[in-house]
This record gives sequence, structure tokens and C-alpha cells, in this order.
Amino acid sequence: MNRYPTRAAFALAALALPASLLAQNGSGPAFTVVETGRSYASLQAAVDAIGNARATIRIAPGTYRQCAVQEAGVIVFEAAEPGTVTLEGRACEGKAALVLRGTGAEIRGLTFSGINVEDGNGAGIRLEEGSLNVAYARFQNSQQGILTGVIENSRIYITRSTFSGLGTCENDAGCAHSLYIGDVASLTVRESRFERGTGGHYLKARAAEVVIEGNSFDDANGRTTNYMIDLPAGSVGRIADNWFVQGRDKENYSAFIALGAEDLLHPSAGLRIENNEARFVPGLSRQSTFLADWTGERVVMQGNRLAAGIKQYEAR
Repeated sequence: MNRYPTRAAFALAALALPASLLAQNGSGPAFTVVETGRSYASLQAAVDAIGNARATIRIAPGTYRQCAVQEAGVIVFEAAEPGTVTLEGRACEGKAALVLRGTGAEIRGLTFSGINVEDGNGAGIRLEEGSLNVAYARFQNSQQGILTGVIENSRIYITRSTFSGLGTCENDAGCAHSLYIGDVASLTVRESRFERGTGGHYLKARAAEVVIEGNSFDDANGRTTNYMIDLPAGSVGRIADNWFVQGRDKENYSAFIALGAEDLLHPSAGLRIENNEARFVPGLSRQSTFLADWTGERVVMQGNRLAAGIKQYEAR
């Protein structure tokens, strides 16, 4: 997923519009398939043109009330300039701005904002098949950032992205979270920021293996939030070099990290939780636990710097 073949022209069945098609801000072509140089009137048209191939869709700066469903192939969705492209307020199939069920997808430099649907699970990205890479993306002011189902052998890698103003427990389908990854082979989250949650957990994952490193979990301005990290089905891997601050307005402040609180699908023996820093917002005094563990398996904890009132470990 990190590398793609040399870009080559594909024989695309869909008719392309002229390259003079302007983006919504009038600066140039809106949705361009890099390998062919053809531009399209909508993101969905560009996705359909690629079909079961590998290609990059380059998106011109602008805010787009559009969504798309990927049914096949490997597609890179790329902002021409990182941070200048927003997909806002539109969900395909009542799910997400991007509904992905191809072989794989990569998102580079896009912002997803204001995605809300009737069942409370509106997301920037809904991954239903394949693997996923996300870099330099922003998910904000929606019900969820990224949501996946159970995807055997799927590998998900997220780096240098921000999850802000996400999560809710105000719907019949249960809670939505800033990041919710189902039962997949592996999840890696590095150098990303979670902040200003509005319900649920900041990172919830049923992945068999996790690598969660170098992130910040800032709950100072969170509202009715729960755990910072929830691994409800058990996981191995490493949680390291992260920074956590717990805020005042919590639905559950009893732990920062929860392990195995629901159905135990995976072993957790050997999970390493090390060199993290955790504290409360200034002026807040309460009792909490850094790791609440329902598995009873051997977890390695070392080098964690915890503020007064935070117990390192508690078996539950």
C-alpha cells in the first residue's frame, strides 16, 4: 500500500471532460486522474473511470459537497496541495464521504468535515473491503472520523492526521468514535492528534495487532467522552511515546486505556505499553487508571510517566 507501480496510462471506458473543467474555486481541473490527465465533473465519475485499476485522483483546492463509492481497484485520493481540499456534508449510501470496498485506497492531505447521517455513524471514511493508508488528513465535526467493519487480512496505516470534534452516543446504533476500527489484521497510528471529542472513545480498535506511537490524545476540551484508547477484543503490539491529557467532562474517567473489555478475539500476551505520559487538565484532581485490563494476560508496562492520581495498572 505504501508504493505503487510506475504511473502509466489506462484505457478508461468512461468519457472524460476537457482538462479545462474548473474546480469549485475556479483555479483549475477539479478531479484529475493523473495517469491519463483526464478530468471529471465529479469525484464519483473519476472513481468510476479508474475501475479495477491502480491510479491517483488529484483534487484541486476547494470545498466539495461530494462523496464517492470505490468498488474495485487501488485508488489514491490526493489533494493537489495538502490541507486545501475539503469533502463536506455529504455521505454516500448514508455512510461516509468515501465508501471504500476496492482492493485498497490511500488518502493524502484531505479534510473531511460535517458528515452526519441518520443512524449516527456518519464518517469521513467507511472502509468495507481492502486495506487503507491515510496521511496528512483531517477529520472534523462529524459523527466519526474513520469507521471499518470486519475485514480479514486488512492492514490500516494512519500517520500525521488529526481527529477533532468527533464521536457521539446519542443514537440507537450505539456510540460512534473518533476512530473505530473493526476486526482487522493490523492497525498502525503514528504522529497523529486526537482532540475535542464529543462522545465515545478517541481510538477504538478490534485489530489483532496495533502500533500506536507518538500521538497526542488531548481531552481538555472533550465532552462526555470515554476511554482514550479502547482495545475491546484484545490486541498485541505496542502503545508507546504517546501523550495523554484527561479532561473534566467524561462519560467514563475510570481509565485512559482499556484492554479486553468486551469479546476476546485476540491474544494480548506481550502487548507493550511504554514511555507514555498521562495527566489531568490543570486544576483537576481525581483517581483514574492508566491501563484497565480484563484479559489477565501478561502485559509489559515500563517507562510510563503518570501524574498523581493515576494508577498504572488495574485488573478488572
